Order: sequence, then C-alpha cells, then structure tokens
Amino acid sequence: MRATEEILGVWKRFDDVPMETLTKAWLHARGEQFELRSVERMREQREEFGTSGNCFDLAYWLMDELRADGIECYPVGSGFGSASAHAAVIAVGSDGKRYLCDLGDQWVQPVLVDLDGEDYTEDLLKGFVAGMGISVKSDGRQAQIRFRRAGGREHRKTFNLRPADEAEFAEAAAYSQRLLRFALAERRFRLDGHTVCWEYDRGRSHVNTDCGLYYESAPLGDETWSQRISRRTGLAEAVVRTALDVYGELDGGR
Repeated sequence: MRATEEILGVWKRFDDVPMETLTKAWLHARGEQFELRSVERMREQREEFGTSGNCFDLAYWLMDELRADGIECYPVGSGFGSASAHAAVIAVGSDGKRYLCDLGDQWVQPVLVDLDGEDYTEDLLKGFVAGMGISVKSDGRQAQIRFRRAGGREHRKTFNLRPADEAEFAEAAAYSQRLLRFALAERRFRLDGHTVCWEYDRGRSHVNTDCGLYYESAPLGDETWSQRISRRTGLAEAVVRTALDVYGELDGGR
C-alpha cells in the first residue's frame, strides 16, 4: 500500500513542514487576508518566517513539487466553500496506480487507493498516520479511510477520487484563506524511533503516538503558547504571537 519511490521522494521534502492556520491569521493582520498565495510566495515566506499553511496551501505546494518531477497529480477534496472543507492530492505512481497524499492531516506517507493495485488490502495498516491505524475501502471512484486510535476509538473520512475542478478548487482555497475560525497547528516528527504528531488546538496541545494520545501541560513560568508553538513548528515566534492575537480578538479574548 506504500507509494512508489518517486512519490515518496517528493513527499519526504515535507517531513518538517507543519500544517497550520496561523499563517493566514498573520497575513490577515498584514492586510493580505484575501490573497491566495502562489507556491513561490509560500516558499519565500517559509524561508524567511518558517511559515507553511493550511491543507489547501500544502496541496498546491505538493502538486507543484510533484509536477516539477514529472509526476502526474491532481487535487481532491470535500466540503468546498464550507468551514469543514478539506484538500488533498492524488499522485499517479510509475506503476500507474493512484495514491492519496494528505499533508493537511499530516499523514506519515501516502496510501494506495486503486483496488486493482497488486498490494491493495482493506486490512488495518500501521505507519501511515501517526498514532492511528488505517484501513482503505475503495471502489475506484471514492475511497473511505477508517482511522483507529490505540484505544479503539474510530472515525472515517471519504475522498472522491475524481479530479476536483481546478477553478472550484482555487475558489475553495481562497475562501479558506478568508475564513478565520481558530488557531491550529500540527507537525509530525521522529521520537524514539517512531513518527508522532504534535498538535496545538485552541489552547491545548498534545502528542499522537502509537501508544495513545498524551496531553501536555499548559505553559509554565516564562514559557508562552507562542514560544511553545514556535519551537514545535519552526514558525517565527512573532508570526505565532500575531496570529494568536488575531484569533483571540475573534474569540472575545478567550
């Protein structure tokens, strides 16, 4: 179910790139809230400020990298134009099979979604999402992914495997940039030989591991949330502090 080597080679370029909604709040504060960034602009700002972006940003960035390497790919997603919208990418490997690439949920690696693939299975798989097992059920038109945590809790997500309309996708991406709901940041990293995922979500942080989910204590002493998030994600502390201020004002200071 693992992707082909050329897809994995591109995927690994994003190993230290977080998914976050902080950058768009920071851009909002700079008066750029309605601007859909080019991939080149994303690269420039990451180099200067350590920023990355949300699931739409990362989908565009990943497609740009894949296409530069001659790998066929296209965007997919769900809930476009709504607060629950999600974006991902389908990449076609050298074996002619399709692989789901989801940086927006910080997957460890892409997964096969063509049921006629030689290695296709609907068994529970480890090593694709930090702290969770997954199983894929595909009919070639859509794929349902079942996520199972160490404690047995499950949820499911369905992906339409047909290419999203490019204009509709761009409009949904622009809408997502204007939509400021709450501060979220996720980044996967290696810990004791395993891939885990650290997450900040509305004033709490935790780590997803294969042994379960572990919550961190709130900042103590001189530490602030902006410092902790900056240290975990690589975003400049000033960017994080500005973004948290923006979200705090929207939430009545909470």
